[in-house]
Amino acid sequence: MKYITAVIKPFKLDEVRAALSELGVQGMTVSEVKGFGRQKGHTELYRGAEYVVEFMPKIKLEVAVAADRLDEVVECIVGAAGTGKIGDGKIFVSDLEQVVRIRTGETREAAL
Repeated sequence: MKYITAVIKPFKLDEVRAALSELGVQGMTVSEVKGFGRQKGHTELYRGAEYVVEFMPKIKLEVAVAADRLDEVVECIVGAAGTGKIGDGKIFVSDLEQVVRIRTGETREAAL
């Protein structure tokens, strides 16, 4: 099993969710986060004063999938979240040792 963490632009959330649903991905966790990478923030003007926004608003998606579905899920996220511009985000993949569905006690892929 694999654990996918994707950091994407906020306005891409609905497209990514719809694309993952079409693939049959049944659940995900979504968090509003802030951060920066190469973008390094930007400068904004507010009431005549200029200030630097160092942390950009982002969405963090967390999805657990069976190992054999990893490539198609990653490609799906890249396709739906990409704009071709700086700040599109990143996808991190890590191994997932155990999953337990609390309600039924199911484990491993059956719990996904």
